[in-house]
This record gives sequence, C-alpha cells and structure tokens, in this order.
Amino acid sequence: MSGGAASGSDYGGDFGDDLGVLTGLRSGKRSFYPEYVRSAERLELAVQALDRISGALVRTVEGPRTLVEAVVRAAAEHLQADRILLGIADGALRAARPRFLLLERGELVDDETALPAEARAHLEVIRNRPWEIELDPGGEDWVRAPMTLDDEPVGGIVGWPGDVHVAETDLAILRVLANQAAVAVHNSFLFHAAAQLRGRTEQLSEAAAQQARDLAARNAELQETQRRLVEAMQRQALDDERHRIARELHDTVTQYVLSAGMTVEVCRSELAEMGPEAERVAEKLAPAKGLTQQAVERLRAAIYALHHGAEEPPGSLPVLLEQLSTVHLSSELQVEVRVAGSPAPLPPEDESSILRLTGEALFNIISHAEATRAVVHLVYESSQLRLTISDDGVGDPAQLRRTLKLSSATDLVGRHRGLVNMAERARELGGTLNIRRSRIGGVALQLHVPLSSAREGSP
Repeated sequence: MSGGAASGSDYGGDFGDDLGVLTGLRSGKRSFYPEYVRSAERLELAVQALDRISGALVRTVEGPRTLVEAVVRAAAEHLQADRILLGIADGALRAARPRFLLLERGELVDDETALPAEARAHLEVIRNRPWEIELDPGGEDWVRAPMTLDDEPVGGIVGWPGDVHVAETDLAILRVLANQAAVAVHNSFLFHAAAQLRGRTEQLSEAAAQQARDLAARNAELQETQRRLVEAMQRQALDDERHRIARELHDTVTQYVLSAGMTVEVCRSELAEMGPEAERVAEKLAPAKGLTQQAVERLRAAIYALHHGAEEPPGSLPVLLEQLSTVHLSSELQVEVRVAGSPAPLPPEDESSILRLTGEALFNIISHAEATRAVVHLVYESSQLRLTISDDGVGDPAQLRRTLKLSSATDLVGRHRGLVNMAERARELGGTLNIRRSRIGGVALQLHVPLSSAREGSP
C-alpha cells in the first residue's frame, strides 16, 4: 500500500510538475482552481497575442512604423500595461525607422525629449547592448525582453505591467513579439529596398531605352545631315560647272555667233552693190541672219538656265517667273506675268522644275511661234497650282498635240524634245500638261500641279 501510495504520489508529483509547466500552475493546494483559471486566462491572452503578432506581420508592406506600432500595442494589451517601450540597439538594423517607440497610456511617443526619465534610462540600456532579461529586479515594476536576430541582440521591449503577475509565459510572449518585430522590420526594410531597387532599375531601364531612342534619332539626323552635305557638295560642284560653261558660252560661242551674223550682214551689203547676180546671192544669205539671231537667243536662254540651274533657286516662284520674262529673252517678244491667289510654298526642286518648263515654253514661242506677245498666268487654287503660258503666234494646238504624241512614242534624234521634256517635268511634279488654243490667238500650254503632293514633299 505504502508502495502503491508512494508510486501514486510519485505519479501525482510527476503529473503535477508537467501540468505546472503546461499551465503555469505550481501548487496542488486549494488555490489550484484560481491558479488554473488564471492560467487559462493567460493562455487565452497568449493566443490573442500570437494572433496580433500574425496581424502585425502581414502589415509589413505598410512600412516599419505601422509594424512597430502594432507590436507595442499587442505587448501592452497582453501585459495590460499602460507603458510599453520598444527600442533598437545602436548599430543594429541601421535602416530601421523609428529607432524607438513608446506607448504611454494609449499615446505614441517617438520624440526622445518627450520621454519620461525612467523610459529614457531603459532606452539607454537597450541601445548599449548586450544585456540580460530582467524580471522585477529589486522590486521594480517592469519587465524587459530582448529582441534578437540571428542570435544577436538588436534591441528589446520594456513593459510596465498592470495588476497582473508576470510569468515565464508572458516573457516568452514578449520575446516572440520582440523577435518577430526584429525579423519583420528587417524584412520590411528589404522589401522597401527591393521595391526601390526595382523602381530604380525600371528608371534606369527607361533611361537606357530613352538614350537608345535619342541615339538612334541623332544617328538618323547625322545620316540625314551627311546626306544633305553630300548633296550640297554635289550641287555646288554642278553649279560651279554650270557657271563655267555659261561663261564659256557667253564669252566665246555667243561672240562667235554674233561675229558670224555681222559678217553675213556685211557680205550682203557688199553683194547688193555688185549687180543683179550678186544681189540674188545676197538674198539667199538673208535667212542666215535670222538663223544667227535665233542661235544667239538660244545661247542666251541656255546661259540663263545654266546660271539658274540649282535645286534651290533664289526667290519665290512669282519673282522667278518675273525675272525669266525680262532676262535673256528676245526684245521682240513682250512677256506679261500674272499671279492670282495666295502663293503657297513649294519645294525648291518643284519651283525649279516649273521655272525650267516655263523657260522652255517661252524659248519655243521665240523660236517657232512668230509671236509678239506672251502671257504667263500663275494661279494658286485651294488644291492645285495652275500655270498657263499663252502666245499670239501662228502655232496649231492640234498639230502640237500630234507631235508630242509622236515624239513621246519614238526617238526623233532631238527634234521636238522641248515638248517631251515639258511633259516629263509635268509628270515628275505629279501633274498634267495640256495644249489648247490660246485666247489671244496662238497656243496655250497649261500645267496643273496638285498642291497637296507638293506640300507633302516640302521640308
């Protein structure tokens, strides 16, 4: 019996010790039930504290401040404390903010100058780690739990409990809160650092892409500038050669032709004084004078075209047509230039083509039409440009249309190439060239050029 009693006592003692560990009960006396109730309450508070810890941890994305506030409020509620202080040790978690937070009667304090003296003293202890866990030392009514990360002290929590007995389980809860706060603050820092890094990476990526786009645009601009430079150098070389040829024609060929015409005229005068037979010879020389005059006019027209052959002629199209009507044309032909509508800007190459077409038309009038008057009528309409070159000569529009059709279909070794050239220029401009009877009696060449296409090609 005694053995049975002894073993029962041992069993009961062992069971009591285990129960005490699990529930916090340390006695089998009559006070067992109140202690059990208190233990159950403590266990419920522990579960609630753990739930608050979980709630605090999922708020990491809101930033360290929100997390620390949640931790100190959870600790205060578990200890039923009016004052809870959470601090981070000097040199630990360098990026963590705030470095400390005091919950004083529901109010949060993060200004060190506003801390009570006792709280400031505990903050200094936390900052100057290491330190040990202390439970009611010397009768003081406060507890302190460490905050560790990778087994290294990085801070701590100090609480001033209310009218409750603080047990090891309560300190365990504080340690859990403190340690989870350390991990969460560290992870929050890493999360925000990663977010900043991602943002910075995106900014750098966008900046790199923008630089690539800028580089491509500048490279395209450089290539375009290089192309224009080469074209300008080529145009300059062509212009220099044109001017050289024009000077040669003016200084040599034109003078030779004029001298030949004067010689023919002198011979005619002398032959007219030598009798009837010689007079007949002089009459045969009469066409030679006209031919030399035509040759001079052709040379002058060619010289003018050579001097104004650049792709970017100076002045607007109406001004250029006015110059063309007064320069290097026969004084026997009176040319009138009319302009109607609001002048629209055209690409320089288009103006040059229109100017050359007009010069060729006027040259044909001088050479073939036997006209005394010509009218150049330039009309700017909303969607097109219309240019009409009319004369009062003897030309037949129907015959000219047949000649143009035949010349376009066959190679006439240079004959009537003027009409073909004008028709080709009209097509290059995206327009049409029509031949009809002029209102003043002769032939009218009418050019239609759409302004929309011209403007699309303008710089």
